[in-house]
Amino acid sequence: MSDFTIFPAIDLKGGRCVRLRQGRAEDATVYSDDPAAMAQHWKKLGAEWLHVVDLDGAFQGASAHREVLRKIAAVGVPVEIGGGLRTQEAIEAVLADGARRAIVGTIAWEVPHVLERLIVHFGERLVLGIDARDGRVQIKGWTETTDLPAVDLARRADAFGVHTIIYTDTATDGMLQGPNCAAMLKLCQSVSCDVIASGGVSSVEDIRKLRALGCPNLVGAIVGKAIYENRVTLPELLAAARS
Repeated sequence: MSDFTIFPAIDLKGGRCVRLRQGRAEDATVYSDDPAAMAQHWKKLGAEWLHVVDLDGAFQGASAHREVLRKIAAVGVPVEIGGGLRTQEAIEAVLADGARRAIVGTIAWEVPHVLERLIVHFGERLVLGIDARDGRVQIKGWTETTDLPAVDLARRADAFGVHTIIYTDTATDGMLQGPNCAAMLKLCQSVSCDVIASGGVSSVEDIRKLRALGCPNLVGAIVGKAIYENRVTLPELLAAARS
């Protein structure tokens, strides 16, 4: 894997590949009726990983796209998936379906001792997704904002031994206005684990800005709307990540 990895995002809703604006279910754009074909497309363009989110699962609290996930995993690119994974059994199921890593979010806020147990049990195959608005953790598919600072949750998980955190600034997600670099810097400096940036990445310059933060634990960025709407190509982002 490259030192800095670009993760094309495949967001699933109703069996289709969509993108939301700021996580709002009612503000979705459909990009493909065949998510597995989209995964194949990103593979052909050089993707080393795929970031898959089961949006229906996130809103409903239970995985809703297991058959689709199996088809995406069969494409042959490592997949990380999140959305509605709130029990050990749910995590084991998506890993058995072919995901390389499983992403948890809501459960980390609701039951901290369970997060610790899951990290011990799954090791590096468990990723913590921290979604935040104005620095505060959001849960249940971004429908609820808590009082917990994102940095506090990150530090807690880091102390538990989590290997990777995905940090999403929900105010920038899907807005094509660039990542929240100040928030990303603060989070990366607060933990020793790997961090992946998510939200707002829309250009080669955004990748350069993230890399210029100089955080050795900032290991990648997730990109969605920008590559679906041809604001920038995946090969261009991959080249920026390697330079």
